[in-house]
Amino acid sequence: MTKKTKKGIMNLPNKITITRIVLSLLIVIILVLPFNMLGIEIPQLYINEQLVVDVKYLVVGVLFVIASLTDYLDGYIARSRNLVTDFGKMMDAIADKMLVNSVLIILAAQGFIHPIIPVIIVLRDSVVNSIKMIAASKGKVVAAIKSGKIKTACLMTGISLTLFNNLPFELWNIQVDSFLLFIAAIMSLISCFQYYQMNKDLIFED
Repeated sequence: MTKKTKKGIMNLPNKITITRIVLSLLIVIILVLPFNMLGIEIPQLYINEQLVVDVKYLVVGVLFVIASLTDYLDGYIARSRNLVTDFGKMMDAIADKMLVNSVLIILAAQGFIHPIIPVIIVLRDSVVNSIKMIAASKGKVVAAIKSGKIKTACLMTGISLTLFNNLPFELWNIQVDSFLLFIAAIMSLISCFQYYQMNKDLIFED
């Protein structure tokens, strides 16, 4: 019986989720590791006379895109093969926050994005997760809403473009990355308010 339980927990979707956690840790390490102090020279890619790209961020960008795709993949496999587990739900939530929030905070600390963006995203996630926890304690499920999905799409695309130095749009001086992150922040606030409005009776229910 114990063996079956372990096999059920470490199924394919959960292994993919664990892989995303490992990729998230690798991304953080690459972003914050002081390569210069360690005597490691990171090459730069010269796009043109004005545009120079640090290869470190291109590598992180590729890893981030791969990790983002695993988020879709593990959920799809879990639902299509009926392999959804409580362990998987918990680890999936942890993996998502590790991947997105850590990168946002580091990019803000390194001056690539405005600090208000990770502040809004993290606070929004805290409020929405609290609502979901309250709902779960009362046997209710809080479904995903459209504004939240739009927020996620803009956020993931905006982060990816930021890591890729906004290429190819930077060649025409069009700040698509900043625009998408701004929209993601706005949609975060909207979706947070909508989650509250939809569940306020449940929140204050005795």
